[in-house]
Amino acid sequence: MQTLGLADAGERSDGRLKSLFWPSVQSGADVDYLGAQGYWICALIAVVSFVFSLMQGSPLLAITLLLFFYFGGVGVRQRDPLAAGMVFLFYAVDTVTTVFFMVFASPWGMSVFRILVTALLLSNVRATWIASKWKTDSEEAALPPRLNETWSDKFVDQLPTVLWPKARIAYYIFGACVLTLVSIGLASMLARSIIRGMS
Repeated sequence: MQTLGLADAGERSDGRLKSLFWPSVQSGADVDYLGAQGYWICALIAVVSFVFSLMQGSPLLAITLLLFFYFGGVGVRQRDPLAAGMVFLFYAVDTVTTVFFMVFASPWGMSVFRILVTALLLSNVRATWIASKWKTDSEEAALPPRLNETWSDKFVDQLPTVLWPKARIAYYIFGACVLTLVSIGLASMLARSIIRGMS
């Protein structure tokens, strides 16, 4: 349960709920914890988006969302504010589209869930931005070592350090393409809505 922030992982400055929705950084342990928390959130969104898209019969969309959210999470783990911002922006635009244009097609509970996830991703952006500015110029500020003992350690601590340097530029290009397509789709839905409203 430690992986999702439900058990203690060193001495953190914030409680669990605060670290999810309004995190602060006062030590190297906070920086590491928030990076791992953001990584798990993005990985969970990647898997859920993948499964739902497959269930809707869209395998290409499923793979795109899996890669977009997972590698965004890798960027969050490596304290990259641009990756965190891209993930948040995509999910926020998709949530706005779902909530305001398809409110009758989707259950109300799903809309509330999407708004909560959007808030978590916004919190990720804030935490990643704060963590990216973190200076390790004192002993208390030093980041804890990344572990390599369990499969969870390998997945959260080791895999991002291997993947991000190799995938960072490709992810920026891929993410920009995905965000452009989502923006075009939203603009097209808005235009159709306006045309329908005028006729």
